[in-house]
Amino acid sequence: MTLTTTNRPARSASGAVVPVLAFAGIVVAVMQTLLVPVIKDLPLLLDTSPSNATWVLTSTLLSGAVATPIMGRLGDLYGKRRMLIASLTVMVAGALVSAFTSALLAMIVGRTLQGFAMGAIPLGIGLMRDMLPREKLGSSMALMSSSIGVGGGLALPAAALVAQHTDWHALFYGAAGLGVLAIVLTLLAVPESPMRAAGSFDLPGALGLSAGLVLFLLPITKGSDWGWSSPTTLGLFAAAVVVLLLWGLMELRSKAPLVDLRTTARREVLLTNLASIMVGVAFYVVSLVLPQLLQLPTATGYGLGRSMVVAGLCVAPLGLTMMFTAPVYARLSARYGPRTTLVIGLVVIAIGYGGGLGLMDAAWQTVLTSVMLGAGIGLAYSSLPALIVGAVPAAETGAANGLNTLMRSIGTSVSSAVIGMVLANTAHQVNGVAVPTMHGFRVSFLIATAAVAVGLVLALCLPRPARSTAPQLRASSEEDANLARAQEALRGFRGRVLDAAGAPVARAKVTLIDRHGRQAGATLSSADGSYALAVPARGPYVLAARATGHGPHAASATHTGDDRPVDLDLALPGETVSA
Repeated sequence: MTLTTTNRPARSASGAVVPVLAFAGIVVAVMQTLLVPVIKDLPLLLDTSPSNATWVLTSTLLSGAVATPIMGRLGDLYGKRRMLIASLTVMVAGALVSAFTSALLAMIVGRTLQGFAMGAIPLGIGLMRDMLPREKLGSSMALMSSSIGVGGGLALPAAALVAQHTDWHALFYGAAGLGVLAIVLTLLAVPESPMRAAGSFDLPGALGLSAGLVLFLLPITKGSDWGWSSPTTLGLFAAAVVVLLLWGLMELRSKAPLVDLRTTARREVLLTNLASIMVGVAFYVVSLVLPQLLQLPTATGYGLGRSMVVAGLCVAPLGLTMMFTAPVYARLSARYGPRTTLVIGLVVIAIGYGGGLGLMDAAWQTVLTSVMLGAGIGLAYSSLPALIVGAVPAAETGAANGLNTLMRSIGTSVSSAVIGMVLANTAHQVNGVAVPTMHGFRVSFLIATAAVAVGLVLALCLPRPARSTAPQLRASSEEDANLARAQEALRGFRGRVLDAAGAPVARAKVTLIDRHGRQAGATLSSADGSYALAVPARGPYVLAARATGHGPHAASATHTGDDRPVDLDLALPGETVSA
């Protein structure tokens, strides 16, 4: 796919871009667990049956799954910032619809609109890739990716506190307020990306994928209510297989597909997406088990008898630890690579669930389990976008990360269905009420451990990154890092950036683009106009230079193993170079 840019360069990214995008991701993720504290009360609050009330949660899950790949592709085509704002606007509208109603149908409509905002996660990751220098990209994408878990973890105690002391509709007013704040901050601090993908939006592909996902996820989320062997459940699964197969054939023949299945079938992309499903399964198990264990009465013999708020606070370290794991991930990934970091994260998750089997007797033990699992899930989630970004062309970043986010959603959906079934089948009746048992909790932890083991095998099968002779940079700022590059003897391209009079141009942005259209490096020229860029491998590249007050210039060059001098003359017209 050809990579294009807009005619106007993007504004330079400020230091507020990363925290603003991460905040938007957290706000969006809050929608997933906003109603968890009041799940058991929803039938009474909405004056409906328990089976109908579950649609308030199911609708958000389904719309989020459908929106992630579609919004990612729209962002690649028409602007990621524009689509991010659109996603947040739809979420605010949905929150307000839910805030003003207690009718089931209107509530489902509002919750569906709220789930649509899940597309903001891959859009934020795509914006970071397009705007940030390489030395800042790892930790930034890690924070954005972890925002899914951070928002979900932090929402539990906050929502519990609100629901326990005020009218439950206040949850939606708060969500709308957070959404408006995220929109304002995005408008003020986040510039639009100049990156655009060629082609048009694949409407038939979007409709086909949406239908296939709904047919697949609907029986997963409702299978426990309908019966896993019921004609409805089996029929929907069969229909999902047929629709997704036909959709895949259609996408393979499309010139501008919604999802490039050939790219998705690459070993590194396919294995990363499958591992994402396993991480999603592992993440949701702890969110389902620990709050119930903490709130069960002590009369059961194993319940910890804590209030809704205390239970939320005990699980909150899960999200907080994920947030603080981002800088740790950046250091580990810079030294060992995202593949190794994913493996480490999965091992930590396995230790957390294995140890958690024996740490269910006190509230402080659940906090310890939450911290351990938060660290592992944070490392794993942080590794996933880096692996995807490193394996797909720059023009497909949004769609590829949208698909990866979808894989995590499928993992959480499967986890919710399976763990719900396990807890229901192992529960015992007390005065006509089904009460989860300790046996069910431990079986749930074992299922999570098994999912992590599968994910670990998949991660170990990922190809190892090629060794690079370029030293790892440890710089505190973009300017320091770029000056360090210019001063070090690196194997790659070097030269000077010159203006019309042949004078050196300082602080010109020089970007290295590989044959797949991906950014392979970037630097700023020094005071004498000199620059130096290391290359990851031999082969053809494009060197693009741009500076304030000068027209852009691009030159093609091939790296053969030794330093290659390439001067970039901004007085020359930019060459048309296929990415």
